Amino acid sequence: MLHIKREMIKHLETGFSEDIGFGDISSAILPEDNFVEGSFISKDDGVLAGVHAISIGYQMLDDAVQVTKLRNDGDAIKAGDSIATISGPARSVLSGERVILNIVQHLCGIATKTAVAVKSVAGSGIRICDTRKTLPGYRSLQKYAVRCGGGFNHRMRLDDGVMIKDNHIAAAGSITKAVEAARSSVGLMVKVEVECETDAQVKEAVKAGADIIMLDNKTPDQAAQLIKLIPDSIIIELSGGITAETAAKYKNCGADYISLGSLTHSVTVLDISFVLDNAIK
Repeated sequence: MLHIKREMIKHLETGFSEDIGFGDISSAILPEDNFVEGSFISKDDGVLAGVHAISIGYQMLDDAVQVTKLRNDGDAIKAGDSIATISGPARSVLSGERVILNIVQHLCGIATKTAVAVKSVAGSGIRICDTRKTLPGYRSLQKYAVRCGGGFNHRMRLDDGVMIKDNHIAAAGSITKAVEAARSSVGLMVKVEVECETDAQVKEAVKAGADIIMLDNKTPDQAAQLIKLIPDSIIIELSGGITAETAAKYKNCGADYISLGSLTHSVTVLDISFVLDNAIK
């Protein structure tokens, strides 16, 4: 959690710098001694992620702002639920709300979408995981949000494991040559995954000794047929074109993991608002 808080601080610093600039001239019209109270309220059903951004963000701006968290990351929330209340100088409270909301809304959107996918394959033993299709600089936070939604993380970085994809196969000359090259250069604790699309590729990957086989861009029926060629000792991942809404169609294929790039690269934010207690909405 310490690492996530450090990432929060980094992105909040960047956000405040680009949003506040030399000062919030709108909030500056308010008296310095104007103290207000307000709430961060969810306007949609979803899963909470990134609530720490509220307390960390306001601590960075003004330690006179008091934050009370009412929900924790990973909690299911309903439309109308308050996730945190705050009180403090109006200038600081209003200057920080947009940047904080941007981060919390985005992470909640990821957690919520992940929870939908996880629920859709419940009982199958399949684990939903993310990909490296993340926003530059936001990977740690986005992958944290996936975990808040009940999902699992795929590779964090390129040095986490070997994934031999179509271009690697083409450059190496074959699946067999690529796997042999990987085995000769990485440690015994590093798994080797091979992306396959045809019967012949699956058979070659099995023979070459792949630890994981990823079946790419397959329909449920196609995936089920290819999985019959793979021994139980090899982990099976499905990927390519699968979304949180369509993952349930693959529930009975026999896969171990389904990786979804859409969890991070095209997620819709969860609608959350900050409202002062006396505001008219």
